[in-house]
Amino acid sequence: MVYLFDEYSLDSDLRELRRGPDIISVEPQVFDLLIFLIHNRGRVVSKDDLLAKVWNRRIVSDSTLSSRITAVRHAVGDSGTKQRLIRTIARKGFRFVGVVQEQVLPGDEAATKPILLAKPDETKSLASTRPGSAERRQLTIMVCNVVETAALSARLDPEELCEIVDECYG
Repeated sequence: MVYLFDEYSLDSDLRELRRGPDIISVEPQVFDLLIFLIHNRGRVVSKDDLLAKVWNRRIVSDSTLSSRITAVRHAVGDSGTKQRLIRTIARKGFRFVGVVQEQVLPGDEAATKPILLAKPDETKSLASTRPGSAERRQLTIMVCNVVETAALSARLDPEELCEIVDECYG
């Protein structure tokens, strides 16, 4: 399926964004975000919607979300002040407001069914579903530190300190 808006075309099968004949290079996640906004152009998309569909419900900072929205706007020649294609709805979310035409290509299976982004319960990213791409795995890292271990180490025997720290991590 090819989506035409403003002076841009977005080919969801080839994963290409073009401005006229020129290909605009965007990160995969930025591309997924743009597709999601276009698919949901009839409504305001909340932060929770974006986290569920584009980030597979992973915890994402507000600054990461903001930078990705900025990257999408930049890719389509929009800005936070103009908002001619992507509008921010205060405390509600985002909405793609550009006029979009859908162009069905011959043999395009996507014309008969909607393109679904990754479901929240899937562990693979969209990139890993393409043939020949590397598998992406989720990784959770937790960093812990015992408060004031430096002060304790000056007062306690090293073996006693080790026992205290072991109890905290055990």
